[in-house]
Amino acid sequence: MAAAAANNNHNKKKGRARGDVRRSDEEEEEEEERRDFRQMRSSACEFYRRHDVARRLETALSDAFFARPDDVYGYLANFFTKLSAPPRISGLTGRETYDAKGQPSVRAEVMCTVRNEQKPTSSAAVSAGDGPGKGRARHVATALRWINGPLSDLLKGCDPCDQAGVDHMLSDFFSARHREDKEARRLREEEEEQSKEAEQEAPPPPPPPPASSKGKKAVEKAKKSASAEKPIPPCVPPEPEVPGSVAVGAVSLAVAKSGALIRDVPLYKHISALTNQSAFQVPVPLVTLLSCGRSSPGKLNLLEEVILVPRPGQRVKQVVATALRIHQELMRLTSGATPKAGPTQAGAPPPPPPSEAGAPALACERPEQALDLVAEACLALGLALGQEVRLAVNCAAHRLMDYSRGKYEVAAGSPRSPDELVDTYQALLLRYPAVVALIQPFRKEDVDQWERLSSAIGSSCSLLCDMGGLPASQAPPPALPGVKGHVLQQVNGTKVSDLIRIATENPDAVILSSSCSEPCGEDCLSDLAVGMGVAYVGLGARVLCGSGGFGDIQPLVQ
Repeated sequence: MAAAAANNNHNKKKGRARGDVRRSDEEEEEEEERRDFRQMRSSACEFYRRHDVARRLETALSDAFFARPDDVYGYLANFFTKLSAPPRISGLTGRETYDAKGQPSVRAEVMCTVRNEQKPTSSAAVSAGDGPGKGRARHVATALRWINGPLSDLLKGCDPCDQAGVDHMLSDFFSARHREDKEARRLREEEEEQSKEAEQEAPPPPPPPPASSKGKKAVEKAKKSASAEKPIPPCVPPEPEVPGSVAVGAVSLAVAKSGALIRDVPLYKHISALTNQSAFQVPVPLVTLLSCGRSSPGKLNLLEEVILVPRPGQRVKQVVATALRIHQELMRLTSGATPKAGPTQAGAPPPPPPSEAGAPALACERPEQALDLVAEACLALGLALGQEVRLAVNCAAHRLMDYSRGKYEVAAGSPRSPDELVDTYQALLLRYPAVVALIQPFRKEDVDQWERLSSAIGSSCSLLCDMGGLPASQAPPPALPGVKGHVLQQVNGTKVSDLIRIATENPDAVILSSSCSEPCGEDCLSDLAVGMGVAYVGLGARVLCGSGGFGDIQPLVQ
């Protein structure tokens, strides 16, 4: 019995010891939890103190109490929205889209972090220019890779309202890509030169037989005629477009639209704020009436566009209504219908097909035919040509030069030297004083002819230089003599800051024009024109053919 009692006492002692150990462990756990809680509470207090949450919350509740709004939580939400961090770009997304010609282009979408929530803010697309095929596919694929990769990482954390800063970063990025592309082209040219030198090491072919006396006379006659004509200045080769440059223009425009959305203002007001303008100027809309360029069915190549220039002071709705009336009358005249019989007159020829810009493409032999047709339409409508209606002509002469002969192919089988073309323009303007502007009448290299024509026509007609889309890697070319304005387009790598800079440096002398390969669904041309304060905006013929042009003119109407 004594042994059993001793054993029982031993077990009790062991049980008390184990209980003490368990209580000690529980106490340590509770102490650790209290220590963690105190540390968390201290961290929370420091976090809220650092952000001044308690004071601002007290202010918000106090203001809400005295204001007693119907929507208390909406009042508090608005209060704290003003205190939230400004939105920042969180990334970019690029996807393939299509332009008005059905060719692939690029659309860039900007993602922003707004009040701790990542959301898409805006997207934009610009024209990738001409040139379908493998080159265009490579252009688009490279642009998509840039947008979804390095450009997205580069602009992460940037302020979408800082257009100048974003465009500067885009310029630096593209300059680096331009240098890489230039170096790659140099290496390819060296390889081609080496292969040519290897081919030249082969024995030369036997000399040709001596020419007959008749052939010698013909050759000498050709040499004399060639030496009699003044040689044309050589064409300055354009800077090769770097594949992917369209990404720069698309991202720049998308950031501008995101900035307008975040500031909760229309795009034209946001652009105006970037230019530091206090007043808005409604640009004069220009509408294309006819096209007799290289793509038209006739022999004439010179009149790429015949453009309506409205009378100063007309409202936008009046301009569009007048353009529609002239367009309908031109269609009636070219289809052979009479006002009473209508366009379905028996035996009448079909109306002319539309050009790429949407205007009727006439089959003309001479420039006078197209201008006479416009004059006839205005006469039938009771519009005084030269007073109520004036005209501008887009010659697009830089596309007409035949370098093998050194002449402009004004019409099929009718080449003219640069000096002869000056005489052609003088005669045309003398016969049609309603033409108040010539766009790109010569190549940029024909400086003497620009100066000669400007001196001859004086102030009766303005000469305009088509700058197209500014290369993303180049500064604007020097001004040509006699040029009184420029035509700009946002294509490829043209940034919003580039357009603003040109418009600021040339007040009242810029036309912001649409492109015939404008991406589908993009309608911010007039917003840019109004915001930049340009004098004119070229709408093409889209307001006449119902291809989305009316969305473009809404800022002008407002």
